[in-house]
Amino acid sequence: MGAEVSKTSTMDETSDEPPTSAVLLDSCHFSQVIFNNVEKFYVPGGDVTCYYTLTEYIVPRRKDWVGIFRVGWKTTLEYYTFMWAPVPSDAHTVQQQIQFKAYYLPKDDEYYQFCYVDQDGMVRGASVPFQFRAETEDDILVVVTQGEVEEIELQNKNLCKENEELKASCASLQKQNIDLQEELSKTQELQNSLESLRSNTEKLELELSSLKKENKHLKERDNCREAELHQLKEQIENVTSDKEQLETRLKTALDHMDQLQSQVLNYEKEVENLSLMDHDKTKQLERLKEENRQLCLSRAQEQQNRTLMKELEEQKHLFQILQAEKDEADKENQKLREENYRLLRHRLQTRELSSFSAVSQAQAPIPAPGVGGLLFGNPYCVAEANVGAGAADADSVRKCPMCNEVFPEDIEASQYEAHVQSHLVDCPLCSETFEKSNTQVFDDHIFCHCLE
Repeated sequence: MGAEVSKTSTMDETSDEPPTSAVLLDSCHFSQVIFNNVEKFYVPGGDVTCYYTLTEYIVPRRKDWVGIFRVGWKTTLEYYTFMWAPVPSDAHTVQQQIQFKAYYLPKDDEYYQFCYVDQDGMVRGASVPFQFRAETEDDILVVVTQGEVEEIELQNKNLCKENEELKASCASLQKQNIDLQEELSKTQELQNSLESLRSNTEKLELELSSLKKENKHLKERDNCREAELHQLKEQIENVTSDKEQLETRLKTALDHMDQLQSQVLNYEKEVENLSLMDHDKTKQLERLKEENRQLCLSRAQEQQNRTLMKELEEQKHLFQILQAEKDEADKENQKLREENYRLLRHRLQTRELSSFSAVSQAQAPIPAPGVGGLLFGNPYCVAEANVGAGAADADSVRKCPMCNEVFPEDIEASQYEAHVQSHLVDCPLCSETFEKSNTQVFDDHIFCHCLE
C-alpha cells in the first residue's frame, strides 16, 4: 500500500511516468553507473541523498531516472519511487546526486537499493542493499546463535535456489526476447511490405478507375457500333435488292450487247475500209504539208535574208558616219593635244618670266611722277622694262613652276627641262601630257581610251 501511495505522489510531482521495461536482470548492464557512499541504514523520516558516478560507457539522456527498488525485484516495473536523473551540463561532469524526499521513502525495514534506469527502461547501474531504520548498538556487534546461523544458511540455500530459478527464468525470457526481436523484425518487414502493397493498391485502384472509365467509353462506342452495324445491315439489304435488279438489267443489257456486237462487226469492216482510205489520204496530206512547210521555210528565209541585208546596209552606213566622226574627233583631239602642250609650255615659260619679273621689279627703281609728261608714268614702258629684265635674268635664276624649286645659275637647260618633265606624264595612246600630281584626270583619260 505504501508503494502505491509513493508512486502516486511521485507522478503528481513529475506529471509523467518513467520509462520501464519487462526485461529481466541478466539483460541489464549494472556497471555503467556506479553508486557511491551508500549507507547500510537510512534513518526513517529524513531525506536521502543518492550519489553516483557516470562512466564513459553511458550517454545520459533526458528521460533517464533513478529509482528505489526492493531487493528481489525482477523488472523495472517494480520500482517503489523514482526521481528524474539530471543531464550533466558538460561531458566532463560525471559526479551526480539526487535527493529523495522523506515523504516518498519506504516506511518498513525491508532491504532496498538504488537503480539507474535509462529512457529505454534498461538498468544501467545498481547500488548495494540498504534499510530504512534507526541504527542500534547491535548493529555494531552482531552475535547470532547456532539456530540463527542454520536459519540464515537455510535462507541462503533458498535464495540460491531461487536465484537459479530466476536465472533459468531469465534465460527463458531472454530467449523469448530474442524471438520477439525476430518477430518484431519480421513484423517491420511485413509493415514495409504492407506499405508497399498499399502503395501498389492505390496505383491499382487508380488504374482500375482509369480502366472503368475506359470500359465505359468502350461501351458507349460499342453502342454506337451496334447502331452503325444495324444501319449497315439495312444498307446491305438495300444493296442486295439493288444487286438483283441490276443483275436483271445486266442480263437484258448482255442480250442487247450481243445484238450490238454483230452490228459492231459490220461497222468494223466498214471502218477498216474507211481507215485504208483515210490512211492514203493522210499520206497525201502529209506530203502536201511537207511541201507547204518547205515553201514557208524558203519564203521566211528569203524574207529574213532581205531584212538582214537591209540591216547590214544600215550598219555599214552608220559605221561610215561614225568612222568619219571618229576621224574628225581624232583630228580635233590631236589639235587640242598640240594646243594643250603648247599652252602648258607657254604656262611654264610665263611662270618663269613672272617669277623673274617679280625679282627684277623688287630691285628696279620706281620712276618719279611726271616722267615723259604723264602723271603716273608710261605703264607700257614699265612693262617692257620688266619683260626685258625678266628675259635678262632668265638665264641666271631658274624656278620650277610645279614645285617652286629654285635652281642655281650654272645649271644646264637640259637638267632644268628634265626636272620639269619629271612632274609630267604622257598618255601612251595619244601622247597628251598631264601633271603627275593629278592622277585622277590621267586615269579618267586612259579609261576613255579603253571605252573606245
